[in-house]
Amino acid sequence: MNNKDNYAVILASGTGVRLWPLSTLKKPKQFHDLLGIGQTFIQLTYNRLKKIVPQENIFILTISDYKELVLEQLPEFNENNFIIEPRAMNTAACNLLAALTIQQINPNAKLVISPSDHFVLHEDEFVEKTTIAIESADDDKLITLGVAPTRPDVNYSYIQFVESPKPIKKVKSYIDKPDLEFAESFIVSGEFIWNTGILIWSVDSIISSFQQHLPFMLETLKQYFDMPKELQSNKTLKPIYTTLDVTSINKGILEKADNVYVIPTTFGWSDIGTWSAINEKYKYTGEDQDENQNTLLCTHFSGYNAKNNFIYSTQDKAIIIEGLENYVVINSKKGLLICPRSNVQNIKTYVSDLKLQKNGEKYC
Repeated sequence: MNNKDNYAVILASGTGVRLWPLSTLKKPKQFHDLLGIGQTFIQLTYNRLKKIVPQENIFILTISDYKELVLEQLPEFNENNFIIEPRAMNTAACNLLAALTIQQINPNAKLVISPSDHFVLHEDEFVEKTTIAIESADDDKLITLGVAPTRPDVNYSYIQFVESPKPIKKVKSYIDKPDLEFAESFIVSGEFIWNTGILIWSVDSIISSFQQHLPFMLETLKQYFDMPKELQSNKTLKPIYTTLDVTSINKGILEKADNVYVIPTTFGWSDIGTWSAINEKYKYTGEDQDENQNTLLCTHFSGYNAKNNFIYSTQDKAIIIEGLENYVVINSKKGLLICPRSNVQNIKTYVSDLKLQKNGEKYC
């Protein structure tokens, strides 16, 4: 295997709205150190991938608004390795853009597609399992890394696989974002794992999959890549790219394809998608807990009949709470959020409503 054929693409166009008010459109969660470990999520992701592919083969796919933030946080990143989306679409569009871009550079390339805002606890196992996936990624396989589910969650993809002594397993069924009843039944069965969203494949295999399952998207975007190189720019890409289907790679490809494989892992993964997910990390490590199981990430806290809350403040102020249990209280320069932990999935809706209010968008 030629190491020079191995590439990584970090997906960094997301806005992380469910982590408002800290994650905002101007500075989304991948550019924050939400776990207090001295590195932002995109820094952690970049450094993790440097252990797997040559540094010069790491690309970052994002929108132009975030270029400056990337270069500020990753000064060693090669500016020529940006893949700029004219507009944040969905994961099918950005995966196709990434594949066609890298194919132009190296038709023999194998890709590791990684979200920019996930957390991995055991990086040695991540490197080991991802390397196995790269070595297994031929012209036919679409490979994902999977983890055991911890709860019935309707925001993840569930994978059932064929048992095998090999580390890579053939996927039997792939269900993206099931309703709660199905998610609960998958957990009870013990037969399903979550897709982490970390994907490994050759450019040939993923482009062939688009040809089979989303041919219109491929034909449309190829119009751009068929242009002479000197005419390819964000300006010429935009009118083409923004007509693509706004669908996910899960719905558009992985649910339909019969050549999907998974490598089950135990490397301590979280997509850190909600404040509850961050709270789980602190509960797991036992950090910053008081005697009432409140997680305290603030300068000064006084609680009265307050239990099992998650308190986070970016400002130097005292916080006094009375009578709250199982809440998240998030204070930042942009806003204050007080929400039951059971409703944190709805924060995206709350922020959408805020945008529609007079002057509300400036807080988003």
